[in-house]
Amino acid sequence: MGGKTGADLGTFIQAYEADPLYHWIGFDSPLMFAAHKAAGGMTSLYRQLGIGTERLFRTILMDSFGLTEEEANWEYAYTKTDDATATRYLDGRLDVALIEKAGKRDSAFVTDWLQDVSEKLNISIPLKGAVFEVREGYKSADSKRQNADLENLANAMKSGYLMTMVLMSMQINNNVYRRYKENGLLVLVGDVSNTNPTESTYAFLNQVAGYNLAGFFERNTSRLRETTTQILEQLLNQKAQQ
Repeated sequence: MGGKTGADLGTFIQAYEADPLYHWIGFDSPLMFAAHKAAGGMTSLYRQLGIGTERLFRTILMDSFGLTEEEANWEYAYTKTDDATATRYLDGRLDVALIEKAGKRDSAFVTDWLQDVSEKLNISIPLKGAVFEVREGYKSADSKRQNADLENLANAMKSGYLMTMVLMSMQINNNVYRRYKENGLLVLVGDVSNTNPTESTYAFLNQVAGYNLAGFFERNTSRLRETTTQILEQLLNQKAQQ
């Protein structure tokens, strides 16, 4: 559960009901708790939710700002420990110049947000846009993943971009959150009640991109929860038969 202690069914349901994304998707279910206990298949559910929210986020950027898929993506080359060159791909990009070129949405929505973030994180260099790493949540404190995120931060800054971690849920390890904040990496969390676009994923998409993502999930939650229940039942039945 991302902490030092475990959770019983009541604690699990309470925590996941309080998380908007997990409630909309249907993870606040005794079936999900059973899948955790059985260690059977629930990891793939989190992984697929992460992939889905990443694609959804990038599509929103493309539709809202009139960007092509190439314009809404960002990558950079880096050198691995064996001196080989590799490429890292992030999940989204908002470049002010490309937004102005597309002309679908006023770039001031982004430049004003960048200014607010710069003041919040004490960033003194001029920023030409932002790049995004999108995840459904971040329960672990995996050092390898953290180091990669901080490398993304360094390379983004060298290219004049704000590095932003976008979480669709409210799940994040407190130590990771603190480390990222101290290093100047912006973390947006999936808190629907927070109207600050420098803190909340949903506020950012609503106020900067002009899209009500919470409304999308609310309109479709019955279908999403039904699908999740069907998948969990199949996973648990397969586990019981092994």
